[in-house]
Amino acid sequence: MEMDFERCYRAVDSRDQRFDGWFYTGVTSTGIYCRPSCPATTPKRQNVRFFPSAAAAQGAGLRACRRCRPDAAPGSPEWDVRADVVGRAMRLIADGVVDRDGVPGLAARLGYTERHLHRMLRAEMGAGPLALARAQRAQTARILIETTDLGMTEVAFAAGFGSVRQFNDTIREVYAGAPSDLRTARGRPEVATGAGTITLRLAYRPPLHARALLDFLAVRALPGVDEVRDGTYHRGLRLPHGTGQVALTPTDGYVAATLRLADVRDLAPAVARCRRLFDLDADPTAVDGTLAADPALAPVVAAEPGIRVPRSVDGFEMAVRAIVGQQVSVTSARTTLTRLLLAARPPLPQPGTPSPPGTPSPLDDHEVDVPDGDQTPRQPHDHRSGGAGEGPGGGFLGAGEVLGVPDSGFGMPVRRRETLRALARAVVDGTVDLAPGGDREGTVRQLLALPGIGPWTANYLAMRALGDPDVLLDTDLAVRRGAAALGLPDTTLHAHAERWRPWRSYATIRLWRAA
Repeated sequence: MEMDFERCYRAVDSRDQRFDGWFYTGVTSTGIYCRPSCPATTPKRQNVRFFPSAAAAQGAGLRACRRCRPDAAPGSPEWDVRADVVGRAMRLIADGVVDRDGVPGLAARLGYTERHLHRMLRAEMGAGPLALARAQRAQTARILIETTDLGMTEVAFAAGFGSVRQFNDTIREVYAGAPSDLRTARGRPEVATGAGTITLRLAYRPPLHARALLDFLAVRALPGVDEVRDGTYHRGLRLPHGTGQVALTPTDGYVAATLRLADVRDLAPAVARCRRLFDLDADPTAVDGTLAADPALAPVVAAEPGIRVPRSVDGFEMAVRAIVGQQVSVTSARTTLTRLLLAARPPLPQPGTPSPPGTPSPLDDHEVDVPDGDQTPRQPHDHRSGGAGEGPGGGFLGAGEVLGVPDSGFGMPVRRRETLRALARAVVDGTVDLAPGGDREGTVRQLLALPGIGPWTANYLAMRALGDPDVLLDTDLAVRRGAAALGLPDTTLHAHAERWRPWRSYATIRLWRAA
């Protein structure tokens, strides 16, 4: 978003929540920066500056407003749309790459020199990669201070700071107080938690159609990996420093998240991946506005506002799911994936959980065929991942684990088994990058070069693993069914869908729901 002063000031004056995360308001007379929807009195024009990032505001010597908590705002939806170097860099910084690998590691991932990368980020974000990562560390530290009983030294290193002094200085600069002041101000954690357990709220731009998200994930739940229960999505996570589990409960205004981490240094990447999974940084008003302009989609948009694209926490997991789901039903894909999980991890509970209501029959086309065409209100159906008392463990299989599974553990045609192994080898040796900061077009080309991966699979992964908001799976049978149900042209669907750009991924989800 360009920093047009009049447009930004009107958003601040109207306290428009849609712009939270798009930009930050600096008030020079008080020395603070806020989100656009801050409830405080609107500052005078001559005392206002606008910044494209919290890091840029901090670099100008401003501290975070304690009333509106600008660091807790949803992320800019711009980084979901943009596939350029700056967009990729922002996604990787959010995933903690700078904390783990430094700026050299970030630059290497993006294929640019450190100097050129710094110049690009400064031009668009008002801050370089170190400052952007520092702002994220400050937010992570605040969450740990306010929601855990960790000592301040533990918080400092868990948040990614190199020293306690750096931690203290940053907290004082950003929040205008000592770290202990933040804990005193908020009191004890509201929820009783164990070691490594963190509770927080994940903000989003309303509306959010939570039922559609939970329905989609529930019918694809796998033993020991994920489940939907009592309106909450539970799943295991594979993170840079260890494993974790998360419980996500959509509610009015935010998604309540409870994270259990083997290593609290994984808080920032875990939060980033959960936000990405639920597509919480999307701008549903912009998406729905574009799609509703098409008379064929207008009724379903009005009936179900805020539909999101369920993405992923693990690109490799999504790739395995997509390959296994080629040309089979959701039920068949889940059975095959369960067998693969059991072969790699024998202690997992045995398969045989009854299929949830609405599960498609084996005659349905493949993994992405949405079983729910019913538009009547109902509660999200539950699907437990394991036996009684069993819950998600430490996430899906890694590429190395898949390579270690014997032939008998795959339970699928030989060609599909070899496709999975080729993908796993490509991920292990770095040929294919399925991380959120990967080059979308380059990754699609790399995937298409693998045996057994065609355009449907590659584009499905671009949409769900890489976060491309503008993918239309026009050859998908369920998409064609949904188009027919809405009176859209079948033979010219691709041409018709040009009017849905740049949100064709969201249109694809709606067509699946209409199938």
